[in-house]
Amino acid sequence: QVQLVESGGGLVQAGGSLRLSCAASGRTLSTYTMGWFRQVPGKEREFVAGIKWSGGRTNYADSVKGRFTISKDNAKNTVHLQMNSLKPEDTAVYYCAVDTRIWAVVTSTPGEYDYWGQGTQVTVSS
Repeated sequence: QVQLVESGGGLVQAGGSLRLSCAASGRTLSTYTMGWFRQVPGKEREFVAGIKWSGGRTNYADSVKGRFTISKDNAKNTVHLQMNSLKPEDTAVYYCAVDTRIWAVVTSTPGEYDYWGQGTQVTVSS
């Protein structure tokens, strides 16, 4: 089992920044992939960014490239999502997730992720 707890969401004006964090516990994450997804009511969960715990390879959705940065803190078993130049269309509930497949690439498919956090709301006002 892996437990994930997100934090850092909130209300920000367009053009502003937020930093989300996801603290993981319960298993050694060294071979796993950590991902961030987002979802708005009535729409499917959307991939935002992911990172391999070992090696740090990353993958981003086209909609956030150049604005969002995913990073990890090995000592704290925590993954961060730095979100800059936020837009109203970034408004969503943001979830972190873990893909426990050892040799997997950083996938954007929600079904490949095994554990999910409870989500944190991000609201960007225009």
